[in-house]
Amino acid sequence: MPRRSVEALIKGLKKLLHVVARPAKSERVHGGRLIHTYRGYGTHREVFLMGRVFRQPGFNLNLAEGSWLSDLAGIVRRTVRWGVKHIDIQIQLGDQTVTVTTDRDGYFNAHLQLETPLPGDRIWHEAHLRILSPSRDRKSSRANDSAGGEAVADIYVPPADIDFAVISDIDDTVMYTGVANKLKMMYHLFIARAEQRMAFPGVAALYRGFHVGDGDQHCQRPLLYVSRAPWSIYEMLEAFFRLNRIPVGPILFLREWGLTLQHPLPRKAEDHKRELIETMLELYDPLPFVLIGDSGQHDPEIYTAIVRDYPGRIRTVYIRDVSNDAGRQEAIEALSAQIDQQDNDCSLVLASDSLTMAEHAHERGYISDDALERVRESQ
Repeated sequence: MPRRSVEALIKGLKKLLHVVARPAKSERVHGGRLIHTYRGYGTHREVFLMGRVFRQPGFNLNLAEGSWLSDLAGIVRRTVRWGVKHIDIQIQLGDQTVTVTTDRDGYFNAHLQLETPLPGDRIWHEAHLRILSPSRDRKSSRANDSAGGEAVADIYVPPADIDFAVISDIDDTVMYTGVANKLKMMYHLFIARAEQRMAFPGVAALYRGFHVGDGDQHCQRPLLYVSRAPWSIYEMLEAFFRLNRIPVGPILFLREWGLTLQHPLPRKAEDHKRELIETMLELYDPLPFVLIGDSGQHDPEIYTAIVRDYPGRIRTVYIRDVSNDAGRQEAIEALSAQIDQQDNDCSLVLASDSLTMAEHAHERGYISDDALERVRESQ
């Protein structure tokens, strides 16, 4: 192999190591019990929050921050950590408090019934968490016992007066990852920097248009993103959305690949997307939804089944055509005809670019004249 190719491969592997290590390095302490939270979500009636309590080794090798050895040590520390079962966690949101207990793998799910509504002047709220149970590990130091005993979680509650919400896939819908080509997908997911990840032309303007609505109203419609990617690239996705000025909703719906000693292999996710969409439909009932996906995998089939099973709840299905396969296009057109028969008020739009989606959204009154022009300018 040529020397330059070897050097490029080594450089890429170091970048991969650095990206995967980010979640481990973001945890403020090296050892002891830690509370790891995902963004919560809910309504003005109820809120849901998921997280995990785990213990990880506290070895400190005094390695240079940012070096590949430091990244490797962080990944090893994260991989060999283990969930702490039967730990009580107190969660406080506003004047509501609930105590939950971790399961056998250290995970906890909290459901807060809100007797007092949260402040209506914002959509993001903070929940404060702390460990109540004393450590049962007599060998651990006091520093390790107290470290990570508290955490803050962001909770997303959409405005009460919105007219619909948007659920969008990420991979090959918002940003190009080459799902049909697994090697390209892994490169774009794990190695390419956030600024190198390509957003489809016009997608940022289109999604900003969905977010603010038509005319002068600024309704802050929720944009909920779903991906089968692992939580290890969460920070990279946040950076990507910020760099491309794409409205950031609660990117809650990544996948826990389970790369720990207790779960050494990625968990199955065949029904991951459908289950999450159904959860959102039930939580925000009777709010209508717009669904956005791509033709590369199973989005058209999943969304068609959702339209069938939840009549009247889906306004439009947008599918970005990334397959370049005539047979696939015919299959999606058949699904479009099926949706027309199921629900006269819903349609499936197969689009090769963001402008086609924007023109249809403008006709339906989803986005403003200005948003349509912004999409057109970005093509």
